[in-house]
Formats: sequence, structure tokens, C-alpha cells
Amino acid sequence: MTLDDVADELYGLDPGEFVEARTAQVTAARESKDRALATEIGKLRKPTVVGWLVNLLARELPDEVGALLTLGDALRDAQRHLSGPDLRRLNTQRQQVVRALARKAGELAAERGRTVGEDALRDVGQTLHAALADADTAEQVRRGRVVTAASYSGFGPAGLTVVQGKTATKPPKSEPASRPPADKPKKSQERDLDAERAAAEAELADATAGADEIRGALDDANTELGQARSTLTEIDHRIENLRAELEHAEQERQFTRNAEKASAEAVHRGERELEAAERRVEEARRTLDDLG
Repeated sequence: MTLDDVADELYGLDPGEFVEARTAQVTAARESKDRALATEIGKLRKPTVVGWLVNLLARELPDEVGALLTLGDALRDAQRHLSGPDLRRLNTQRQQVVRALARKAGELAAERGRTVGEDALRDVGQTLHAALADADTAEQVRRGRVVTAASYSGFGPAGLTVVQGKTATKPPKSEPASRPPADKPKKSQERDLDAERAAAEAELADATAGADEIRGALDDANTELGQARSTLTEIDHRIENLRAELEHAEQERQFTRNAEKASAEAVHRGERELEAAERRVEEARRTLDDLG
């Protein structure tokens, strides 16, 4: 048993099962006299729901996640080579793939009986975006060992800030850009400007996509609210109608109970009268017999 084996097992579990399973693995390592392994296992952090969702994607859809991370390599290469058209094309692909994978994460959770909210799915998307920009985060995603949500600011390695939980890893401040030499070729300057414009467009696309996602979530919430209110109104009407029916039924029940009581008395009275009539018939028969 190695630390990798244990980590692979633990980060494939539901967060609610993680602590108990980790404790069992620590105990097993101690019983095997491997105190160093027990200590390392004890340091493994419990994943958040977002971390669990990303790990689900890595384990259930490794090809799709791998393709996304390969796209991140292409994006970084396009930025290094100042390829504006490539940046725009790859950025569009990035947005589409990340949104599709975030939705798939919600579906995978539902298959396991867990319902996750839109906030969690947005954090899944942000974590995948961070993996595209940061190699360490990409490796965590690829291995399915994400602990908590990650986010990023800027575009590509030069502007990256990956944040996991409350710990931020920021790149060192770059030296102020020097002015281009006076004799720098015009095409080179245009290429630099094209790359900067592409990066700015990518930032705008990110911000627009985020706003669109939030707007879409708000629209969905408003739709659900309207449906809930409509359903509540229908239920209130049904309750009102049922109460009216119940009141009518209670009145019918009381009327029928009175009728039943009257009928019971009539039957009882009829039985007494029949009994008296039968006695009279019997007496008349005996009188007739006596007269011969």
C-alpha cells in the first residue's frame, strides 16, 4: 500500500465518507508498522463538494477532461507565440467545453443521489478554467485529487493567480515593460498588439460568459419561482374546493345519519307491531278452534 494508492481511493469517495475511510487507512498503516505512511495519510485533506465534483469528472470522464487540459496547453502555446486568431478560436472552445463538463458534473452527482446547486457548478467551471492556466492545478484535476475549488484571474501564465481555499499563489511581480526600441519592426509591434487585443478579448469573453451563466441561473430561478407560486395557487384552490366538498359531505352525512335513525326507529316499531299482529292472529286461530 502506497500513499498514491490510498489517495486514489480516498479522493474517489463521497466527502461524507472521507474522514472515516482516512482514519481506517491510518490505522492500517500503523498496524503495518509504517508510521511515516500513516502520518502522510493523516495529512490528506477532506475534499469539498466542488473538489469531489471535479474528481468525479476526472474519474468518470478521463478522456473529456484530458482533452480539456490539452486545450489548455494549446492556449498557453498560443499566448507564448502571440497568436491572436488562435487565442480567440481556442478561447471559444474552452468556454464550450468547460460549460459542458460543469453540467456533466451535476448529472454525475445526481446519479449518486446528490443534488448540487448552481454556485457549486460555477465553482467547478472556475476550477477547470484555473487548470487550463496553471500546470499544478491541471495535474490535480488530471489525477482526480482536487481538494477545494480553485479560481484564477488574468489570462494565461503571465496573469495567473490560482486560489484554493484561503491560500493564494501569486506569480512574482514582473518588471515594468520597457519601451520597444525605436527600430523595432512594425510587424512585430502589430503582432504584440494583436496578442494583447486577443488577451483582452479573452478576458471580456470570460466576464461575459460568467455574467451569462449568472443571468441564466437567475432566469431559471425566476422560472422555478413562478412555477412554484402557480402550483401553490392551484393547491390552495384544490384545498378550498376540498373543504367545500368536505363541508357538503358532512351535511350529507348528518342528513343520512338522521334518516338512518328514523329508519331504525321505524323498523323497531314495525317489528313490535308485527309481533302484536301475529299474537292476534294466533289468538283468533285458537278461538276458532275452540268453537269447533
